[in-house]
Amino acid sequence: MIALKLLLTVAGVLLLAAAVAIPLYGLWLRIQMALRKARGEEITAEPKEIAWRGPAALVLVACLPLLLSTSIVVVPSGMGGVRVSQFSGTLPGTLYPGLHFVTPLVESVETFDLRDHLFTAGIVEEGAKLGTQKNGLSVQSREGLNIGLAVTVRYRLDPNKLASVQAHMPQPVDKELVPPVVASAWRELAPAYTVQEIFSSKREEVRAKASEVITRKLGADGIFVEEVMLSDIQLPAEYAKGLEGLLLKEQEDDQLGVVTDIQQKQVRIAELQAEADAVQKVKAAEGEAQSRVVEAKGEADAMQYTLPLKEKQIEQSKLEAEAHKETTIQNAEAEAEAKVIDSKAELQRRNLMADAEASRVRLMASANAERMTSEAALLNKSPLLINKIVAERLSDKIQVLMVPSDGKFFFANDVFKSMAASPVVKQEMDSETASEPSSGR
Repeated sequence: MIALKLLLTVAGVLLLAAAVAIPLYGLWLRIQMALRKARGEEITAEPKEIAWRGPAALVLVACLPLLLSTSIVVVPSGMGGVRVSQFSGTLPGTLYPGLHFVTPLVESVETFDLRDHLFTAGIVEEGAKLGTQKNGLSVQSREGLNIGLAVTVRYRLDPNKLASVQAHMPQPVDKELVPPVVASAWRELAPAYTVQEIFSSKREEVRAKASEVITRKLGADGIFVEEVMLSDIQLPAEYAKGLEGLLLKEQEDDQLGVVTDIQQKQVRIAELQAEADAVQKVKAAEGEAQSRVVEAKGEADAMQYTLPLKEKQIEQSKLEAEAHKETTIQNAEAEAEAKVIDSKAELQRRNLMADAEASRVRLMASANAERMTSEAALLNKSPLLINKIVAERLSDKIQVLMVPSDGKFFFANDVFKSMAASPVVKQEMDSETASEPSSGR
């Protein structure tokens, strides 16, 4: 809408400029014609009359966009407006941010900032430097001492009371009304308190009461106070020095009190430690005595259970000894029986071996008898076999040489004679002759 208002304004101005330019152009032509006549130049055509009707119409047409542009009012964000009439003065109602239409050439709009404002009076800190505001605020305490205050008030205009503010309050309000009300409130309250109360003990109470007074006074005039801050207090130089010394003494007193409390606590801690050590020793002694009593009871109880256990162990040892004795006796009897059985088995084995040997000898004897019988029969049939038999019997003792038995060879006769004279051969021959009669029976 601002663009539309600007466009209408430009259009109206251009129409007015055109309405003014047309008659000026006609006037310029007439002046040029007059100058040419004065120089004696020939004029072929008379200049036209100055046109007044066309420019007048343009002026009337230009008034329309201009009137429309003046009837359009745009209230910016964070602002509020009040309509002021040329006939009836300030009209009730607040124009909030946005587009509004007013009667052109009759009504106008006065705008007010509805955002929060800050009013600061007295000594304030700006960064690291201390500066004094133009609106200094000095009050007197109950003692009559001058105190410098640094006060900040945060306020804003009440949108519902803008008409009253515009009609009845001096403008601008933040410069004409707020400073005296703030100063008056603090100067009314300060004399009821001492410097020390304002500075420390009742500082918040003073600030709250001042805030209440300022809020009430400004609220009645359409100004809403949101917060009153007391940022600093400047004491008189002499009082500040005395207060500093007093504070130092109070700090020393507090420090001594703290040291005394610490020492008393240390003494109390030492007493408690001594009591705790004594109680601990008593408890330790009682615990040790109780432990000994418990140990003695435990040993007595253990003995009650140990004696039967020992008796059972002794009986068990006796039973084990008797069992070992019986086992040893049984083992000895078993060994004796085993030895008897072994001896009987050995006797039986020997008897069996003797019987087997006798049987073998009988069998060998019968076999030899049968063999001798068969050999005697063979020798009867062929006497020459005796030489073979002798050779076989003596094969492992002598070397046999077979020679004819007719005695033609003297060596053979000598050998046979020496063999017959040999005791071994004689013994063998005797045994054979002794076995022949037994075999014959």
